[in-house]
Amino acid sequence: MEESIQFAKKYIEDMLSFYGLNVDVYATSEDGEVIELSVPSTHMNGFLIGNRGDTMRSMQYLVSMALKNKEMEIVRVNVDIADYKKQRSQRLEERAQEWLKQVKETGNERHLPTMNAADRRTIHRLASENGLETESVGEGRDRHIVLMMADGVITAEDSSEATHEKTDEAGDTKNEDTKDESEPES
Repeated sequence: MEESIQFAKKYIEDMLSFYGLNVDVYATSEDGEVIELSVPSTHMNGFLIGNRGDTMRSMQYLVSMALKNKEMEIVRVNVDIADYKKQRSQRLEERAQEWLKQVKETGNERHLPTMNAADRRTIHRLASENGLETESVGEGRDRHIVLMMADGVITAEDSSEATHEKTDEAGDTKNEDTKDESEPES
């Protein structure tokens, strides 16, 4: 495991040196499955992160492929430059809380915008923690999540309707389940 971490650290530091950056990358693996590479903030953050993190993900892919080619023990890698992913994840979690609240209150499904795999994993985890179900729909860049109520979960709207129905039944002599005897069954 330590050999994989050191290889990944050296590989990304060498890659960054081609751009004239001599930085010390922090490398660790907390779970023993994914190597976390944290690149400190520099004057080239925007260039290294790229549009919506594309360049950073490309570097992540290259490090992962190098680990696979060397047949290292750990091949999954997460590259984060200047805590970009960490901050993005926090912003996503804040937005997700609003989406989760909306689904819980209304009981209606909510189709979320398209997201990369890491963002989808965050939403799946949050939904599960909040008693909701998720489903990934679509292919490739169009893949998105649908948030929905878990089976058997009562929403705030359902709860108020149930109370309303009981009041109607108690206050009314004829409830909706009673059939008019003159109507033939079909």
